[in-house]
Amino acid sequence: RNVGSMDVKDPNVGTGIVGAPACGDVMKLQIKVDDNGKIIEAKFKTFGCGSAIASSSLATEWIQGKTTEYAGTIKNDQIAKE
Repeated sequence: RNVGSMDVKDPNVGTGIVGAPACGDVMKLQIKVDDNGKIIEAKFKTFGCGSAIASSSLATEWIQGKTTEYAGTIKNDQIAKE
């Protein structure tokens, strides 16, 4: 779910890229935020193993409809437990 990209020229879209191309796992996460700081859309593109892709998808599901403040509190071990 939520695979894709958003327009980086949109002022309400933020983009983050993490990973190490040398080892094979790279994730791009984009969020679109409304004027109240609520994430109204989240998209990702992940290149890597199946668990990395599934984790990216889960992260987008968790943050949609939430505030950026809440999204910043999510830790990788929380996603791994799911």
